[in-house]
Amino acid sequence: MRDVIVIGAGGGGPVVAKELAARGLDVLLLEAGPRHGQPEKDWTHFEDDQNNLFKGALRWGPADRARTNWFRETPQRSYITQVAGVGGTTTHYFGNCPRSMPGAFNDYAGADREAYDTAHLFPFGYAEMKRYYRWVEKVLPVQTAAMGTKEQVFFRGCEGIGLPVQAGKDALRDAFRPQENCILQPQGNAGRTTETALLRYPLAQGCTFCGSCYQGCKEPIRAPVNLKAKRSTCSSYVPMALTADLWMPGGRAAQLVANAFVTRIRSATEAGQVVAKGVSWRDTVTGLSYSEDARVVVLSAGCVEDPRLWLNSGLPNPNGWVGRGLTDHALDWVIGLMPYDTNSSKGAASSARADFPGLGAVENVGLPPALQALTASFSDSGVRGAYTVGQGETGPWTGRAGRAMGHEMKEVLDNVNRVLNVLVLTDDDVESQNLVSLSNVFPADEHGRIPKVEIGKRQRSARTMANRRKLAERAAGILKAAGATKVIRMDFPPLMLHMQSSMRMGANAADSVLDADAEARWVKRLFVADNAALANSCGGMNPTLTTQALATRTAEKIFQRYFGGQAWVESETPLSSVDARVTQAVQQRGL
Repeated sequence: MRDVIVIGAGGGGPVVAKELAARGLDVLLLEAGPRHGQPEKDWTHFEDDQNNLFKGALRWGPADRARTNWFRETPQRSYITQVAGVGGTTTHYFGNCPRSMPGAFNDYAGADREAYDTAHLFPFGYAEMKRYYRWVEKVLPVQTAAMGTKEQVFFRGCEGIGLPVQAGKDALRDAFRPQENCILQPQGNAGRTTETALLRYPLAQGCTFCGSCYQGCKEPIRAPVNLKAKRSTCSSYVPMALTADLWMPGGRAAQLVANAFVTRIRSATEAGQVVAKGVSWRDTVTGLSYSEDARVVVLSAGCVEDPRLWLNSGLPNPNGWVGRGLTDHALDWVIGLMPYDTNSSKGAASSARADFPGLGAVENVGLPPALQALTASFSDSGVRGAYTVGQGETGPWTGRAGRAMGHEMKEVLDNVNRVLNVLVLTDDDVESQNLVSLSNVFPADEHGRIPKVEIGKRQRSARTMANRRKLAERAAGILKAAGATKVIRMDFPPLMLHMQSSMRMGANAADSVLDADAEARWVKRLFVADNAALANSCGGMNPTLTTQALATRTAEKIFQRYFGGQAWVESETPLSSVDARVTQAVQQRGL
């Protein structure tokens, strides 16, 4: 019997695996997708090769790219960007690591506290959470992002609308700042040249400014896996988990099994209480099935697969909130066409932001051409211009909101380094109609009944929609102040880059699945440790840092509750994933 089985090696699962393996527990980490063991061979800078939903390297599907992707039912027009594989969706995230808005927690007493989703606050305080933020910020590590031209342009626009600079990491007022991100700072030749021969490790270290953040991160070439620039969990927490016996006295190396799609959480009833006992999984390459027991099971398969697996396992759902309350930051996109170069496609994708507590946040995003075309054509308001027929909202943008087509699309793509993109991250409400359930329309696949994801736009709360529009207006103002000659608001349909809260923790047992320690209310010894556990949308902030801080807290609670251990976050100094001891362990183990 294992001590702990962790389901999913994405943003949260490897955090629990690393922390508990470092404490000497026997941890099995299962991942449905492949392990990209050689990023320099497995990942490229070619956008379609990496990002194609059906056959790309970074998709929700099996290792064999000739096989179809794993299907989800989405009754509304929407786009789910999850990735199967070790590292999960952190393989194509931008590494942004802001802390949550303090107003999302139950100890917030600011004058604007009623501006948040007060019915669904985190069931503990921000003051407590900060010690776990500090731990993860050290491990990854999180640093102030390296700046480039597009960030300077964004900052100029922020100054132009009268925003001050944010001091510190806690977002307590309207302000702008560099991102806090987990992308290693450029060193040596990195950021100073585009000559390939000069951008190999150790001549170049950290971010090489290649501009291909969405295509994984293989930079710098020849760097050890734990020194790849972007701190996806496949480059940070996973290598630490697999070498915990080498860098931590008393530690025990976790075991990773990739291509292992968990199909059932096995449980039993003891003294009238349902208790998790282990899992069953299917090898997606051979088709063979396996089972293993554990004292604790941690569910970290993502906001869609967590409720799917729960329901397919026949686990209890007495209040109906398994899969409910899904938040996605109600994203929107605003493009400024600039009369000068912004170097939008170069460097880390997103290194500057402006935060608006109670509303959400906006951040600049630079993209290569195909992704730029995708974002400029993705809208719920039809085509801009004569064909819009009054669908899109008017505002401080040019014309009505809607997708660019024809001559206007040519304007956008004529030079992607003369645009500035702003992504809107809305502080959206937890709402019961936003739901992951099991499909009654499509047949089951080899892993059981498939998930159905319902997250409409037009049924959103008045607060969510008002927040979204206000942020779009601020984004347009920033672009105009920076000199944009045209401002295009897309009015995105649901683009599920950020998903949270489908298995949410909460103080109220009537509308939450997890207690304040992230243990399932109706299944003992079962915890959730990914974005699904988040109580709300974090005030509109990028969720990964909060998920990883919460997963650290959850690992500590598991260790104390079921293994008789002591808390460590206050008593130890965390080891960074780029420390020389970790690099030596990674090289010794041949990772």
